[in-house]
Amino acid sequence: MDVGLVQMQRRLADYANALFKEGILDSQYLQLQELQDESNPDFVVEVVSLFFTDSEKLLNDLSRDLAQPNVDFKRVDAHVHQLKGSSSSIGAERVKNACIVFRNFCQEKNIPGCLRCLQQIKQEFLLVKSKLETLFKLEQQVVAAGGSIPTVQQPSL
Repeated sequence: MDVGLVQMQRRLADYANALFKEGILDSQYLQLQELQDESNPDFVVEVVSLFFTDSEKLLNDLSRDLAQPNVDFKRVDAHVHQLKGSSSSIGAERVKNACIVFRNFCQEKNIPGCLRCLQQIKQEFLLVKSKLETLFKLEQQVVAAGGSIPTVQQPSL
């Protein structure tokens, strides 16, 4: 086997493992990967791309909703709940956890707390988006070089 390819696969595996160790991804991401097969080789990229698009819309909606003179906390909470569910379904652990805190502030009708949480979620979202885009690029490089993508196991904590 090509030494360069082996190095690329190792770099990909190390990068993916780091995402779990840093708490950016959780085991749900591995379950998502298990649903991908030869008949749908782009399944994970497609699902994650939809997550990116939907999340950006939800974050914009949340920014707009929290800027209203009379904040509709039920509406804000519904958006945060939706974002929590979608981030949970792809394994974006830190986004999901930030949403849990955000929902507590919604229940308290705490606008400053909600605004802080929104900023936190935006940061976590941009981080997971950047990390997953890098992961997908590394996977594309391995495949383009004729290799297979190594299976990632969630590191034991």
